[in-house]
Order: sequence, then structure tokens, then C-alpha cells
Amino acid sequence: MQISDVIFAVVGLGALLAGILPRVLERRPLSMPIVFVGLGMLVFGLPLGLPDADPLAHPKLTEHLTELGVIVALMGAGLKIDRPMSRRSWASTWRLLIIAMPVTIAAMAFLGWWWAGLVPATALLLGAALAPTDPVLAADVQVGEPTAEEDSEDEVRFALTSEAGLNDGLAFPFVYAAIAMASTAGLGWAVEWAWRDVLLKVVLGVVGGVLVGKLLGRLFFRARKESLRLSRHSEGFLALAATMLAYGVAEVAHGYGFLAVFVAARTIRAAESSHEYHQVLHDFAEQTERLLTVLLLLLFGGAVVGGLLGPLTWPAVAVGLVLIFGVRPLSGFLSLRGAPGRRSEHWVIAAFGIRGIGSFYYLSYALTLADFPKADLVWATIGFVVLVSVVLHGVAATPVMRWLDRANERTGQDAGALTQGVSVDTYPTSARHFPV
Repeated sequence: MQISDVIFAVVGLGALLAGILPRVLERRPLSMPIVFVGLGMLVFGLPLGLPDADPLAHPKLTEHLTELGVIVALMGAGLKIDRPMSRRSWASTWRLLIIAMPVTIAAMAFLGWWWAGLVPATALLLGAALAPTDPVLAADVQVGEPTAEEDSEDEVRFALTSEAGLNDGLAFPFVYAAIAMASTAGLGWAVEWAWRDVLLKVVLGVVGGVLVGKLLGRLFFRARKESLRLSRHSEGFLALAATMLAYGVAEVAHGYGFLAVFVAARTIRAAESSHEYHQVLHDFAEQTERLLTVLLLLLFGGAVVGGLLGPLTWPAVAVGLVLIFGVRPLSGFLSLRGAPGRRSEHWVIAAFGIRGIGSFYYLSYALTLADFPKADLVWATIGFVVLVSVVLHGVAATPVMRWLDRANERTGQDAGALTQGVSVDTYPTSARHFPV
């Protein structure tokens, strides 16, 4: 029996389950990530001779696999948000990004240094990697498919989807700060970091995403020659073309590619917001994302049984649990004071800051550029946090979102009130639940 045959069989089984499980698990307190992490632990725990899934042993492969998973998820997230971007209607998103995320990074860096015994650079890397809400594993609490209604999303699903779309790119400056701290003595790096990694790269990422999005939006919907108007052909694989093009252009220009992908998706959507071609693009991106998620979760399960959590210490466990049950819920809730939505919705948004594949990417990326003491402990801590998040949020997502849907149906608030300048407590929901 050849190893390649076993790999084909495992991947095939995973892909088959990815098509079956969403229907089976719908409205049950269980999620696909839980199933696939468990399957990965089972398969890699058997004496099948499968290759080692240790991310520390394969840093570049880990980096590029997680990178691909994140950018495809970001394209899907950008395409399915119906609400037009503005300062007022995206108030929850801006608060989560500007207040909650920096507070989370600072708190986790401090706890990583104080409790877990990490040096400052490594502690900052831990905080930066764990701060973003993951766009890959958060599908159970995100908005559904694109619709023709501009304000069809409830506030919880909208806030978590838009936050996941933008915070991956905005966490990068803090990853670069950790790399600079690990590579340079003193604070001589701070000025260049503030100019290049905080300002310039963000601007280049946004500009690159807008330019690519406008170009593709025109090509998809407004090309003068009908043969070039690609929306007429309904080819979903162009979602991947848009993803790769936006990411590649921004990275070549030394901007943040994650940010560019999400901005490009929003710009494409804005070019013809009610066109049915968005559904085609979204469906293809979602299917591709699902397959990549299966692969990544199988490997994560294999890494867990292979000893990923072996270096974990009790102080590191405490740091991870404080993030999930304390730092993220409190920082998220406090940042949302005065934002649209009811108090209960703010607590749900704050509590469902799911950690996942993006954290693995940031860590593997940073470790290829600088040496961080106790890197194995950081991997173990992040692996533990993601594992707890997968189980906890996966079990809680369905009942919590169903409860919110029933509450929103009872209140029956007008979703268009916000855009008309009227203060409302919540947005109505379509009462749909979209599993991973």
C-alpha cells in the first residue's frame, strides 16, 4: 500500500463529507470543523504511515496552505455582504477593529510575557496572531448568500463577517512589529514600522483592492463587447482569478494582500450589487473554501495527535482560556457600546470571535522571517486556543444564532432605518442559518 493512495482516499472521504455534512448538521449543535478535526486526529492516529503533520517541521508548506485558505475565505466574505460600506452602517465593524483588536493584542502580549514567560517579541507575536476573528472557521456565524437587499443582514452576522474580512489585513502591522523586535535591538525600528507597515502597506492594500475590483467589475458587468462581459457566461472560477489577482498585485506592490482581497470583493459587489452573477462567484468561492478548510482541519487534527500541544504549559493554557472567556468578550462588548444592535447582540458578537486558520498563517509567516524563542510553546498555545474555539463555538453557534433569530423575529425592527438616519436596536434577520 502506497502512502499516496491513502492520502487520496482520506482527501476523497473528506471532500465527500464536506458535501454531506452541511445538510446533516444543519440546526444541530455541532459544526463541520469539529468533525474534521476529530477525523484528522483519528486518521493520523492510525498506523497508516501518513506523513508528519507537524507545522514546525514544514513551516513554508504551512504558511502557503493557510495563506490560500484565508484569501479564498476573504473573497467569499466580501462577496456575500449586502450592506454598502459607510462610516455609519459599518459602525460595529470599525469599533471592533479600532478598539477591540488593539486591546486584545496588547492584553495577550502582556499575558504572554507575564504569565507564559515569553520574551516581549514572542509575546507580541502571540497577541497579534490570536487577535483576528477567523474568516475561515467563522462561517456558522456569518451572513449567508448574496441577495438583492442592501440591508438584509442582522447585526450579529454582519459584524462578525465584516470584522473577519478586514481584521486579517489589519493585524499584520503587529506581526511585523514582533518580527522587527525579534530582529533588531532597541526601538530604532519603530519609526520605519509606523510609516511602512502601519500606513503605507495598509494604503497600498486598499488601493490595490479598489483598482483590481473596479477593473474586474467593469470587465464582469460593463465591458463594451458582450463577448468580454464575463458575467454573461456565469463562470464561477473567476472568483479564484479575482482572489489571486488582487492578492498578487497588492503583495507585489508591498501592500497587504489580505486587505486587498476583501476590498476587491466589496468593490466587485458594488459595481452591480444586485446582479445574479455574484451568487455564482460566491458559490464557487465557498465550495473552494470548504475543500481547503477540510484539508487544513484534517492536518490540524493530525498535528494535535502528533504532539503539537506537547510543549503546552499551565500558564499558557491559562492565557488561552483568558482570551476566549475574558479578553475578547470584554474588549468586544465594551467597544460596541453605542453601536447598532441590542445588548444581547453585542455580547454574542463579542463572544464569537472565533480563532482559526488565520492565526496559524501569521505564526508560520513570522517564524520564516525571524527567530522567536519558545516558538514551540507559541504553536502549542495557538493550537490549544483554536481547538477550544472550534469545539466551544462550534457547539454553541447553532443554538445561539437560532435564539437570536427568534428574538429578532419578535422585535421585527426595520432594517432600513439605520440608512435613513433613524436609531434602531437591531436589524431583522432572514432567519436562515448557513453552516460551514
